[in-house]
Amino acid sequence: MFNYLKGKIDSYGPNYICLDNNGIGFLIYVANPYVYKEDQEYKVYIYNHIREEEFTLYGFRTTEERDLFLRLINVKGVGPKLALPIIASPVDAIYDAIERENILYLTKFPKVGDKVARQIILDLKGKLVRNDDLFTNDGLDELMAVLESLGYKKGDIKKVLPNVDAGNPIEQQIKDALKLLMSR
Repeated sequence: MFNYLKGKIDSYGPNYICLDNNGIGFLIYVANPYVYKEDQEYKVYIYNHIREEEFTLYGFRTTEERDLFLRLINVKGVGPKLALPIIASPVDAIYDAIERENILYLTKFPKVGDKVARQIILDLKGKLVRNDDLFTNDGLDELMAVLESLGYKKGDIKKVLPNVDAGNPIEQQIKDALKLLMSR
């Protein structure tokens, strides 16, 4: 499995780029090929889609885009060809639409109807992690991980974190946070 490919853009089309890597041209399907310029070198993060008679590469500018894409293709009724146009939008806007249950935003993408939009929201709401959410720098990262492993949603956890003393031992932080979560 490839993690990324580095090379120069040889050509591009409406939904793909051809990345030249040491004389080998990789055809990579991307959400927006027009952000790439010919004869410039890029690092493209890859997802390998392998089926019986098909080996397809999908490319992304960032690992965050790829991670969202992987989450989307695990939703019932969403495959790579349906998920790729969704990734053309800013990742934060997609996260926001899912968290706010904005069906109108999700249905603006090709072939995404009400049913698929609702399924995306059902499967992904509260489960998406933004890169800026990974490190809160307040000493409560371990507590957040523990509470998530217990099945609490990230949004609920974030509401009670300001009321937990980061100076306490982790055991006390967990007890305090659980009391706050149960009283909600």
